[in-house]
Amino acid sequence: MLTLLLTRHGHTVRSEPEQYLGQRIDAPLSERGRADALQLAKRLADVEIDRLLSSPLPRAAETAAILAAGRLPVVPDDRLMELDYGAWEGTTVEEIERRHPADYARYVADPSKFRFADGESGGIVARRVRAFIDELLDWWAETTERTVLVVGHSSLNRIMLAVLLGTPLRDYRRRYQSDWASLTVLRWQTRADGPQLLLGNDLSHLRGTSGVTWD
Repeated sequence: MLTLLLTRHGHTVRSEPEQYLGQRIDAPLSERGRADALQLAKRLADVEIDRLLSSPLPRAAETAAILAAGRLPVVPDDRLMELDYGAWEGTTVEEIERRHPADYARYVADPSKFRFADGESGGIVARRVRAFIDELLDWWAETTERTVLVVGHSSLNRIMLAVLLGTPLRDYRRRYQSDWASLTVLRWQTRADGPQLLLGNDLSHLRGTSGVTWD
């Protein structure tokens, strides 16, 4: 059995107003972001985690370090980096809607095919996500029970869910959500059967409870 715990980095100092924050512009966690990551760390304190893999971007790496809490090393993986928004990096959603309405409409209609100028499309990200998942499943090899924690980003995580659950890639923004320091849990009994979604974008640990269990 393989259990995948998937989270997004915490809130950052550039998270509001909502803007396109990909690979080129980064920001440290805000006080809220660090506090929320600590709450998730408390929720996972009694979970035996075999590997912790993270995007190397600083906002994710900082979150991963809080979650690791000295228990295990954080392994950076470039394939977990956020979608590269290219020329849209650092702009707000409102600015793009106003300045480039036609491009914004194309992006919303099918983000899997829309490629940002000098950046990536959702389809490009999906290819590196598939390679990451294949390598993870090869490591598991169905021989033992393993639990893996992955720290990613909003678009990256939603694309990963579409790939894992067989959702049309064009719908990844409509079908899935990945909030700051949320928890999504998937589990494989066998590789052939694919994963089961046990918990989706859960935030109960940030709402004063110990968190919904998934076993």
